[in-house]
Amino acid sequence: MKAPFEPPQPSRVSAVLFVCGMNSIRSPMAEALAKDMLPSSIYVASAGVREGERDPFVDIVLGEKGLSLGERPPQRFDELEDSFFDLIVTMAPEAHHVLLDATGTQSVAVEFWPMPDPSVTTGSREQILDAYRELRDRIETMIRERFASGRPADPEESVKDA
Repeated sequence: MKAPFEPPQPSRVSAVLFVCGMNSIRSPMAEALAKDMLPSSIYVASAGVREGERDPFVDIVLGEKGLSLGERPPQRFDELEDSFFDLIVTMAPEAHHVLLDATGTQSVAVEFWPMPDPSVTTGSREQILDAYRELRDRIETMIRERFASGRPADPEESVKDA
């Protein structure tokens, strides 16, 4: 009797890097959420491809979940001390292109999770905070889906659910 087909098990992720434009909003938010959601055996970091400033709205919406970035300032990808990652998640087109070029010959998975930039939102303070909250919740969903299945998350699915 032939054994039923079992798909190959996805490779285990031991180190993940989240990258966006300036490491001010999307990638540090993803880092904080992932550190809270994933096992401590997975190393999690974030960086930007350009110089950036810390965004106070990120601190507010992470604080609503009991999370904090601490005193860590934004950092650039080319400043990272540890450069071994088996998964790099890019969250902005610019970051995706830079990381594809930078990792061209390396054995690393690069996934693109396009995320909106809430800093372009206009309106009242509450409307702006809502845009940051929506981003936070979308990133949380993507992390949950990606690491529960072991397969790349489908950004289009999280857009449909939002």
